[in-house]
Amino acid sequence: MFRSLHRYRTLHPVVFFCVEFLLINSAVILTTSTQFPVSDLLWPHAFPYILCTFLIALACQICMYYADLYDLKTVMSTYSLCTKLFMSIAAAAVFLAVIFYLVPQLLISYKVLSISLAMIFSSLVVWRLLYQRLQKASNFKSRILILGSSKEARKIAEDLLYYRPLGYELKGFIDEVYNKSETNNLHQKVLGNYKQLQEIVERENINKIVVALSDCRGKLPMETLLTCKLQGVEVEEGATFYEQVCSKIMLENLRPSWLVFSQGFSISPHLCFLKRLADILLSILGLILSAPLMTVVAMLIKVDSLGPVFYRQQRVGQNGKRFTLIKFRSMRDDAEAVSGPIFADKDDIRITRVGRLLRTTRVDELPQLLNVLRGEMSFVGPRPERPFFVEQFAKEIPYYTQRLSVRPGITGWAQVCYPYGATLDDAVEKLRLDLYYVKNLSLFFDLFIIMKTCKIVVFGKGAR
Repeated sequence: MFRSLHRYRTLHPVVFFCVEFLLINSAVILTTSTQFPVSDLLWPHAFPYILCTFLIALACQICMYYADLYDLKTVMSTYSLCTKLFMSIAAAAVFLAVIFYLVPQLLISYKVLSISLAMIFSSLVVWRLLYQRLQKASNFKSRILILGSSKEARKIAEDLLYYRPLGYELKGFIDEVYNKSETNNLHQKVLGNYKQLQEIVERENINKIVVALSDCRGKLPMETLLTCKLQGVEVEEGATFYEQVCSKIMLENLRPSWLVFSQGFSISPHLCFLKRLADILLSILGLILSAPLMTVVAMLIKVDSLGPVFYRQQRVGQNGKRFTLIKFRSMRDDAEAVSGPIFADKDDIRITRVGRLLRTTRVDELPQLLNVLRGEMSFVGPRPERPFFVEQFAKEIPYYTQRLSVRPGITGWAQVCYPYGATLDDAVEKLRLDLYYVKNLSLFFDLFIIMKTCKIVVFGKGAR
């Protein structure tokens, strides 16, 4: 793990991406060297070849990204891996063919391109299968021991099992009182008590101890933890570890002192100015480019159902200030006349025919560019909720109002990482992600979220 641009990052995706970039470039260079004289590949004659090689690598890796091949949490079968890689390389070939047709000066030769793509596919299949074998080997995993058996410890263990492909292996728990006669699921993984901590660390070859106690006062085996740390074992606080691994904030037993003293939750005036400037420029550009599409959508809505083209609704913005959110109407005009404020269901009968298409493609969100231009929203931020739900969740979920410290967004970290939520548990999970965004806010983080949003829009995931 390392911290960059106010965010915790794991080295796995970065190294993985770089290795594949080198593999793709190597395949193109090797193919080119067999088709052209060596003198043509020396500087300055090599510049067209370098440019073409870089373009091929870029096209392949963009298509692989959109095929979810850089989602390292997903372990695919050999068939699924080969299928997705083949489709990605095929899509890259089509994209490159269009580019080279429009700008033929960039192309080395179609023969080199076809042979290179075949070599790229073969080398990536071999590399990916080798990587999956290495991931399964215990020698390449960081062995984790959780100190405590609180709700926090259980949540860390639950999500750690989900994120296992990142290279973590949960060995078990250390509890204050260890009773072998216990038969519940948690105690089947309890390896011992505090007095046995050092012995268990040595026996299980532990790399990291995660402290997840509901109350640490007077309970921590400080001398043993210090001894383990001096022997090279990492000791980390539970909330910090959870943030690093899961890219969200631990709410169970979260102490206000952690929010105050941890890095982040600090938004400078300089960052606010740049973010607002980007919002203004992008919203103006978006309104100009989408004007023809919005005109067509407005006519389709009028033809499809009775009622206004736009849907206006009160939402809660930054610092609890209310504003009127504007969207294309995707439901019947009397959708909540009887039921009152409720979340949309997956197959909601209130949604019109055109509205379902608008929601799937996210086109219904386009009028929110006006909210961004007026300063009520940002391109990226927590989802703006209705006052009814904000009041309800604020009473039941700790720290819920902290998400209101920044402008709400058309898209956000919670929107791209979690499906549409319609329950209290969903609101809790989305709050973990929203607080992570507030804590680690940066322009580069916003750009990353926008890229993920484009990917979701293209494949229509999570719409409701």
